[in-house]
Amino acid sequence: MNRKIIFIHGMFQNPMSWTPWINYFSSQGFDCHAPAWPDHEGEPQTLRTTPPANLGDLSLEEVIDRLERTVLAAGGNNPNVSERPMIIGHSVGGLIAQIFVNRGLASLAVAICPVAPNKMMTIDWPFFKNVASIANPFKGDQPFAHTQESFHESFCNTLTKEDAAVAFELTATQDSRNVLRGCLGAAGEIDLSSAHVPILFISAKEDKIIPYELVEKNAKAYSDIASVVTYKEFPDKSHYICLEPGSQEVINYVHEWINEQSATVPLFV
Repeated sequence: MNRKIIFIHGMFQNPMSWTPWINYFSSQGFDCHAPAWPDHEGEPQTLRTTPPANLGDLSLEEVIDRLERTVLAAGGNNPNVSERPMIIGHSVGGLIAQIFVNRGLASLAVAICPVAPNKMMTIDWPFFKNVASIANPFKGDQPFAHTQESFHESFCNTLTKEDAAVAFELTATQDSRNVLRGCLGAAGEIDLSSAHVPILFISAKEDKIIPYELVEKNAKAYSDIASVVTYKEFPDKSHYICLEPGSQEVINYVHEWINEQSATVPLFV
């Protein structure tokens, strides 16, 4: 089986958010790659304080196109499913992981606190508040920039104020409102009824950006009874689940799940 893993970050982060994951899976013999979205290369602090000039124009389609080239280069178009790369994505990256599964480019996928496809919603005030503030049409193409306070409130709310400030300084970036707008449009649509490779959905019980109820709803929306869909909820975790204290528990669970599924991935789909 192909041992390549493509890690896909979400909004307001860049490949640095995958550092402990890459360190762990590399030590376990996996070939790990964490490509940056367009306009997301470099140090988060620099990207936050001096964002790229065209960041506000970045669309979901452009992000997908860039990442798809990486996935294809890693064997995504191999007719043998087991020789395609594994895809692990967080937030918008979790939606993109589902899109690549839908396109037949992955051997399996892990969607961590993913943005849901097909305009899927849930009744949750923090969720709607976050979506409305970012996608706000009156802000045009002006990039969205978190403050330390808003990052703590919405992104890493399980951390102390002091730890959240460190997380903000080390990892937070500005981002394009058009990426989220694209998630809510045609670019975020996928077929949930077709056969697919195994997908693991991970939710965080204290996530204020992607509520755990929405992740579970997303997982249950896949209707092909012969395809594997696993749902796992982690208590006391926020949207910052990939880096917050205790993230090794999540990493270990993902590794165990990959090992279980690797022996059963079909040769062809």
